[in-house]
Amino acid sequence: MNRNTAPFMRQAVMDLEESRIREVANAGMGRPDVLAFWFGESDEVTPDLVRQAAIDSMQRGETFYSHNLGLPELREAVSDYMSSLHGPMGVDRLAITSGGVNALMLAAQALVDAGDEVVAVTPVWPNLTAQAVVMGANLKCVSLRPVGGQWQLDMAALKSAITPATRMLIVNSPNNPTGWTLSRAEQAEILAHCRSTGTWVLADEVYERLYYETDTANGCAPSFLDVAEPDDRLVVVHSFSKSFLMTGWRLGWLVMPAAMTPHMGKLIEFNTSCASVFTQRAGVVALRHTADITPRVVAHLKACRDTLVPLLQALPGVQLAPARGGMYAFFKLEGHPDAVLTAKRLVAEAGLGLAPGEAFAPEAAGWLRWCFASKDQARLSEGVERLKAWLAKN
Repeated sequence: MNRNTAPFMRQAVMDLEESRIREVANAGMGRPDVLAFWFGESDEVTPDLVRQAAIDSMQRGETFYSHNLGLPELREAVSDYMSSLHGPMGVDRLAITSGGVNALMLAAQALVDAGDEVVAVTPVWPNLTAQAVVMGANLKCVSLRPVGGQWQLDMAALKSAITPATRMLIVNSPNNPTGWTLSRAEQAEILAHCRSTGTWVLADEVYERLYYETDTANGCAPSFLDVAEPDDRLVVVHSFSKSFLMTGWRLGWLVMPAAMTPHMGKLIEFNTSCASVFTQRAGVVALRHTADITPRVVAHLKACRDTLVPLLQALPGVQLAPARGGMYAFFKLEGHPDAVLTAKRLVAEAGLGLAPGEAFAPEAAGWLRWCFASKDQARLSEGVERLKAWLAKN
């Protein structure tokens, strides 16, 4: 191909779809009358003591590079935190990253070559599948299926899709947007199958603390780390964003086999070099005060879920089941099959901002995601009233 006629960027990048969530949000941003529930974050600010740790660090002049893998103090704190939840977790298995999405991209860069087959469980936050596509992978999706509003996995279909040709499986549990959560038995079955095929598992577990059931001893959602061996082909992604109210800080971490960690450090160098020191100092304080922060966050989110879901279920034509984990109500409106159009109309006509299901997978067309992480639960009730009034006219 003549270099002068070739695309000016890689075709895989040019072909990426713009965020459908952003498409809807852009129609309503800047409008004070819109109740916005489209993004996956709480409207509550980061706790004072965490913010103060970053301020103190900057005041000390800690504005320079750090180790590629993260500050030793933060890696030790993450090690202690993860060990308390999932058993012994050495520092040699950990890397600090500039957010959970950066951790996911690093994992894709480390494991996926162009032409590799990657299987993903969908619907899912679109970044997870797009990252594999950016790397040139051939993507196969195995869809969850809704049963009475509750999304469920067809285990036989997933195992059939994962073969010795499959380089990596991507799975997010608790799931964004559906709230679907794997059981420990299902994780063990998936991991055993992936061992037999030589497939890597990339597990996005950033919502593990936002879990509302009482069937686990540690209060977390089931984790692949609870059923895996340290040298399994497993990479787990975590973030400070959700359970520590730190979405804007861009701080996360990776758990991986120890042999992989030094090479991940090299890859971080070529991506971001390191997370900022003052951000990492905030992360240390957040972890030290987990018992003061996270249980309160989870209790509040459960109250938000339990406020919103019955109100939505009472509306005519709504298909919905309460999420076992995460921070979303994912529901379908009968008679409104195009959720992108519906979401745009809700912004314009009802002042209500929701995310369309098409942003997460084609099979989620007609579904809407409502982030219920609201500091003021009255906003949730008001949002439902606006939806109810809109439905009465449509």
